[in-house]
Amino acid sequence: MTVEGTATASSAEQSGAAGRQLTVLLTCAMAFSMLQLFLLGALGPRLVTELGVSPAVLGLTTTIGFGTAAVLSPAGGRIVDRIGPRRSLVALLLVSAAALALIGAAPGAALLLGAVALGGVPQALANPATNKAVLRAVPPARRGAVTGLKQSGVQLGAFAAGLPLALLAGGIGWRGAVWTGAGAALLAGLWALRVLPADPAAPPAGPRTSLVPRGMVAWLAVFSLFLGAGIASVNTYLALFGAQRLGMGPTAAAALVAVLGVAGIAGRVGWSKAARPGRAEWLPGWLACGALGAAVLLAAAPAAGPLVWAGAIAVGVFAVSGNAVSMVLVMQRAAPGRAGQDSALVAAGFFGGFAVGPPLFGQLAQSGRYGPGWLLVAAEFAAAGAVAFLWAVRDRREAAA
Repeated sequence: MTVEGTATASSAEQSGAAGRQLTVLLTCAMAFSMLQLFLLGALGPRLVTELGVSPAVLGLTTTIGFGTAAVLSPAGGRIVDRIGPRRSLVALLLVSAAALALIGAAPGAALLLGAVALGGVPQALANPATNKAVLRAVPPARRGAVTGLKQSGVQLGAFAAGLPLALLAGGIGWRGAVWTGAGAALLAGLWALRVLPADPAAPPAGPRTSLVPRGMVAWLAVFSLFLGAGIASVNTYLALFGAQRLGMGPTAAAALVAVLGVAGIAGRVGWSKAARPGRAEWLPGWLACGALGAAVLLAAAPAAGPLVWAGAIAVGVFAVSGNAVSMVLVMQRAAPGRAGQDSALVAAGFFGGFAVGPPLFGQLAQSGRYGPGWLLVAAEFAAAGAVAFLWAVRDRREAAA
């Protein structure tokens, strides 16, 4: 091989290593942005017993966290577009560490809810910051795959909460497990500060764009609202359902969240790769249909216990993959300079659903009525599917006109 050929190969290897490092970092950022909510769901049986919170308050943690994220998301998108992905990602990870540390120190419901509200900040930054990083550093041909991988970080967080951290809670207590997560987020933030390239100079201030979603973004925001409502109820109450209705121990019940997380990783990576223009527009509707079937499996689990595992897997493969496909669509169609803002507006719908879903389910769980709760989740997924199909049909008509 010539010197020139060797240099070219070395440059390609370095570029590939940098790309892999970026993908891992973005995946970690997505995982930590929502780790607190998965931990509260996976450790729910322990929190109800040891901290004395009720199932309704457990659902309120999700409402406050995602309500904060929904309110902050439009501004978060503008902030990311202005300051760049590096500063945004470092801030995301450091604030995640602080929120987790406060959750671990909470003596009761009041500080717990305050810490969860702080955790809404990294959630608001996560999608616009990571999408902006992908658009800046990843070639167009690989953006779908990288987006799927980094979106799977959310489900990696579910796996971490449901298995290793839940097992750790059995040994050193739930507070120690949460503080371990806080330490890991802090290390990830320092890593991001060291390895990410500097942000470009801020673009000149232009006219303020509307915070009201329009066109495709509006349709995806409404789809995400219903999808998020169903997913949040599953995340928050699946472990408690396993413990209270199916007789599972706390660790086994938390493993349901881990299984959901692993299935979600596979689903988000696979469906995002499949979301090519012309096909991506129809995927949200079909994924919502699969999610509807998953909710029916959970409703039937008290009569046939093993169905709860099938339902958890199906929620991961279908429901949680819908958000990843939405983000692929945003990146495929965003106007120049609007990727952060459009991502944030779709995410605001998703977070709004996360804020609304658990309190509705929590009222049913409080009285032990999990069957109607899962049917409510099925109805939310059905509504998401109807919205997605209506948009896909309209989009095809507009393209043909």
